[in-house]
Amino acid sequence: MHRKLVRHIEKEELFNRNEKLLIAVSGGLDSVVLLHLLHKMEMDCVVAHCNFQLRGQDSDGDEDFVINLGKEYNFPVHSITFETTDYAKENGISIEMAARDLRYNWFETIRKENDCQYILTAHHADDVIETVLINLARGTGIHGLTGIKAKKGKLVRPLLPFTREEIKTYAEQNELEYREDYTNIQTDFVRNKIRHQVIPVLEEINPAIQKTMNENVRRFRDVEQIYNQDILKKRLSFVDQEEGRLLILIAGLKKLTSPVSHLYELLQPYGFHSRGIVNIIESLDSISGKMFYTENYQLLRDRDYLVLTEKGEKDFREYQLDKNDRIELGECVFESKLFDRPLEFKFSTDPHVACFDADKLTFPLKLRKWKEGDMFHPIGMKGRKKVSDYFIDNKFSLTDKENAWLLVSGEEIVWLVGHRMDDRYKITKDTLSIYQVSVG
Repeated sequence: MHRKLVRHIEKEELFNRNEKLLIAVSGGLDSVVLLHLLHKMEMDCVVAHCNFQLRGQDSDGDEDFVINLGKEYNFPVHSITFETTDYAKENGISIEMAARDLRYNWFETIRKENDCQYILTAHHADDVIETVLINLARGTGIHGLTGIKAKKGKLVRPLLPFTREEIKTYAEQNELEYREDYTNIQTDFVRNKIRHQVIPVLEEINPAIQKTMNENVRRFRDVEQIYNQDILKKRLSFVDQEEGRLLILIAGLKKLTSPVSHLYELLQPYGFHSRGIVNIIESLDSISGKMFYTENYQLLRDRDYLVLTEKGEKDFREYQLDKNDRIELGECVFESKLFDRPLEFKFSTDPHVACFDADKLTFPLKLRKWKEGDMFHPIGMKGRKKVSDYFIDNKFSLTDKENAWLLVSGEEIVWLVGHRMDDRYKITKDTLSIYQVSVG
């Protein structure tokens, strides 16, 4: 196994002999074998162990075991204790996902602090099969059928060519001690259900299921490369980027032979899953305005485009704008000036400039985003109108609504910035002082 591992590392260029490595060691069979192999290779290693506090005293026993193992091999050991259950509840995720988030974030921190080139984990051939089956059960594209990569960024998995049985045989031959995790035989976790309930049934159908699945994975990886080349080529015809937004031309998407697959591959990195993609496709023939969300992103079905943007909290703060003032709010710069009305005054035709009767205003004015229930008297129209109705009538997209500013005097809206003034504050023949506001 040692010689086979060395050949695999060299062939796949996983890491060099002179590089420093961070090894994730749980104390179980797989990670203990990986650590032993690296010790035989005389690699420069740092050990990282996570205590997730999920098995009481057994978890503490794992930590003690790994610390002593590090001393035996003369490898420095870093360990950390996580409040895994609390983290899962606070973030609304499973224990499995919580443990994954916590350990990989910490591994990267420790890697940098110790000047390690890579993080090594002990995933093996059986894990590849389990991962593919889990992805199939949850819904996936072609990428989810390619299993676990041997190297991805700073993360390296040297044991992927080996089965669990090979690893166990190596441990027995070398009389290696390791910790047994009793939760591995429980079927509360998805991976354990696949391992103990699904794979045995597949082995009854095909005793060589492990070999067959690994061959399938190799073919899927080849297919993925061809598939991705076509996806990237077609993407040029219907996807564009503009000021931090991803614009997906609906007409272009509809022309594709398989719009669902193209949209899935485009949006999956942003947290959109298969069911959500189908819902988005079904919305293409409906009216604009529908929104779709993931944890960090939002997708708007606008008139001609699907518009993907990063989610941000709506700003409900108010900003003061005085008589002769200048303030910057994000990409908008507001400038104001107060002056006596000249004998010959000409109104600006620029929608980004508004002039008001200064004597009707209460200073300082305020700038804020709109909220439900806001009303004003649009100039040139009779009576009051809800700002939200004005948006609808003038076909504002949701992005336009979120970016809209209101200029407010006291509690009254005097200007939907860049669009329409309030009739009550317009300049008349009796106006003596003018308050001008421009936005750029």
